Amino acid sequence: MDLSRILGQINDLFTLYLIFPAMLLLGLYLSFKLRFIQFTRLKESFKQLLTKRESGNGISHYQAVAAVLAGNFGTGNIAGMAIALATGGPGALVWMWVIAFLGATVQFASCVLGVKYREKNSKGEPVGGPMYYLSRGLGKRKLATLFALFALFAGLTAGNLTQVNSIALPLAKLGISPLFSGVGIAILVGIVLLGGIQRFAKVAASVVPIMAALYFGTALVILGLHTDLILPAMKQIFVAAFSPTSFAGGVMGFGLMRAVSTGFDRGIFATDAGTGIAPILQSSTESDDPITNGLVTLVAPVLVMAVCMTTGLVLLVTGAWQSGLQSTNMVTAAFSQGLGTPMGGGIVILALFLFSYTTILAWANCGERAVGYLLGEEWIQRYRWFFIAIVPVGAFCNVHLVWLLADISFSLMLLTNMIGVAGLSKEVIRDSNAVLFPKKIPG
Repeated sequence: MDLSRILGQINDLFTLYLIFPAMLLLGLYLSFKLRFIQFTRLKESFKQLLTKRESGNGISHYQAVAAVLAGNFGTGNIAGMAIALATGGPGALVWMWVIAFLGATVQFASCVLGVKYREKNSKGEPVGGPMYYLSRGLGKRKLATLFALFALFAGLTAGNLTQVNSIALPLAKLGISPLFSGVGIAILVGIVLLGGIQRFAKVAASVVPIMAALYFGTALVILGLHTDLILPAMKQIFVAAFSPTSFAGGVMGFGLMRAVSTGFDRGIFATDAGTGIAPILQSSTESDDPITNGLVTLVAPVLVMAVCMTTGLVLLVTGAWQSGLQSTNMVTAAFSQGLGTPMGGGIVILALFLFSYTTILAWANCGERAVGYLLGEEWIQRYRWFFIAIVPVGAFCNVHLVWLLADISFSLMLLTNMIGVAGLSKEVIRDSNAVLFPKKIPG
């Protein structure tokens, strides 16, 4: 039995019997106590997104959410959808929505706590995240240290190696060597990364809208050209999601447990909901209001899942999900077939490059915060150079192994963060309800 299969089985069991029930219980609990804030306050979330920044060392709400989306809009939206359908079947898409729905409230709570317990670093910049509310809020310093270590590992795998790997695959088919693409990406990452959080925020704020509109718009065009196949694809998704036996009479062999496990893994990877990356990035904002900062992040899972769903539908209506192609190559084939021109694949490659590039920067920033917490601010510059140096390695990694390592690191971050959110949930509920749902005094 090879290493990938062993790790895959361990991760499946970890997801099904620990992550799934923990997220289900915590997500439902927070949803009820916060009056389903992910729906009722979504309009206000979009409104707060456009709030202008004040003076100081922080960044605006828009820049912060753009940074969060930069971390979300990565290979999870493109290559992740191909992997979800190939390993978990169409039903995995439903369970991705479940994790996004439940994870949104956990993410809200995380960001409220991240701002509430944040500190100022030696440069006067606000820094926060799960390690700060685990240590300061819960008094669990060892758990905070563990989270920081998991965040570092996730940054190097999910935020670095998987992103570069997904870019290198389609570029290699175009005749560009993995070494050239890896070194080229490393140089581009270094240009922004060495400039710090504010330079990254400015790049993210500029690039995110362009790349999202380019990719999402193209996907909608393809669906528009295949409108007669959309309803059958939707039926296929829901039948597979809740079928206790194999999908399609056992032809594809996708069972319910596999669909749930894959859907949750891919949903977590795509949205980062509950993992702790959002509060790390959101804690850098100018605003000192924890509730407002929490509200702003409700936008991210919705936008991310809209892009994921359109990708999944394109793969289904074109039949590319059954092509036997791997990762990004499956999506490029689907877009080329869907548009009837190789230009479709070119759009995917361009969007993927932009998605992955900003994701690498977002995770590098999270890694910086973890290093700053663990070792001190003086180690951050060394970490940046190390992070840049290993970028080319991702171009040569085994696809399945590197994604498994990313999934495991995400699960560990999620579990550790949920302990902090659960332990401080009463604070979040009390503070949020006092601001959002104040009791009216009679008379």
